[in-house]
Amino acid sequence: MCDTFAYVGKDFVLFGKNSDREVSEPQVLLWQERKIHKDFEKVRCTYISIPQVKETNAILISKPIWMWGAEMGTNEFGVTIGNEAVFTKEKVEKMGLTGMDLIRLALERTASGKQACELIIDLIQQYGQGGNCGYKTKIYYHNSFIIVDPSDGYVLETSGKKYAIEKIKGFRAISNGLTIESFASQNSNKLRSFFTRCQIRKGIIEKNVPQTPTISDFINILRTHFPNGVSPKYNVIYGGMNSPCMHAGGLLLNYQTTASWVSLLKSDGNHSHWVTATSAPCTSIFKPATVNKPLSEKYCKNGELTEKFWWKHELFQREIMKSPETLFPQILPELRKIEEEWLKTPPPSELTFQIHEETITRLKSQISSETISDKRPIWTKLFWQRQKV
Repeated sequence: MCDTFAYVGKDFVLFGKNSDREVSEPQVLLWQERKIHKDFEKVRCTYISIPQVKETNAILISKPIWMWGAEMGTNEFGVTIGNEAVFTKEKVEKMGLTGMDLIRLALERTASGKQACELIIDLIQQYGQGGNCGYKTKIYYHNSFIIVDPSDGYVLETSGKKYAIEKIKGFRAISNGLTIESFASQNSNKLRSFFTRCQIRKGIIEKNVPQTPTISDFINILRTHFPNGVSPKYNVIYGGMNSPCMHAGGLLLNYQTTASWVSLLKSDGNHSHWVTATSAPCTSIFKPATVNKPLSEKYCKNGELTEKFWWKHELFQREIMKSPETLFPQILPELRKIEEEWLKTPPPSELTFQIHEETITRLKSQISSETISDKRPIWTKLFWQRQKV
């Protein structure tokens, strides 16, 4: 379950996404340089292999640690993409390209938003969509995408091999339901879409976006709790799925925001990408990242080191979310001050990750000695007590 949105303005394009996935599913950054490939080479995606192209772009992506594909990312040309699980009347195949595979392939192989749309459509026609997209549980779905570049933006929605495209003018948001009206009316599985709470989150996002948004506006939207309160509201069935900043804690459906991303794209190539590389943007710090200068393996590679960073923040946020009314006032002023300074004058990315790590380590030690009263509903407490690290 996710939320993705974009603003296409006269002089710039903004992109934002919360990736909402299973609890305890680490999501890491991965940088890949521009590469020349051998003839007849194959690329192994999450479930299937397809022919490799002669040359692939430099990319920076945010990906579940076990997948080949990406939840969101960008490339050296500023093409930036996020996807949404959508539930339709069409059967989902057991094998095929996942929506996350399609994001990574488009980033690796295209130089504009229009090209990315065309490539994703072509790949779907050739190989189809399919495969389990769950970490510890099974979930199969089709996909919708927001695809932007420094001057343009598109919504691409799919159901099996069927698709619809809408060019973005101004602000546009998608969630876990089809939104292009004629396509949605013919293809939506309305019951499954209802239980994703997509309409509620999309409505909150649209309500909170100003006429001409900024990076800070997009970050604040990603941190929104329903109904604009300090604490998430936990429904007995689906936990905190009503909020763009999603927190698990229901009896039936449990997803949380496992990573967040905001991009500012400009025609002069002076792009700005801001990532959490952690769960729970409400307790995290957005940090600058670039395709041109990769982070070290500690913070940007599919492996144990990057997973440790994700887990360090995950354990921090689990403590904080027991009683945000009490603990937010103790931690957020410092976290927000750091972020505001970085947004004005971005330091080297590596340094910001180090500061993030040091700051939450110190803050966690300061609150660990206090008696924290878990004020969440009983069903939410029980859910989190069952979660193992």
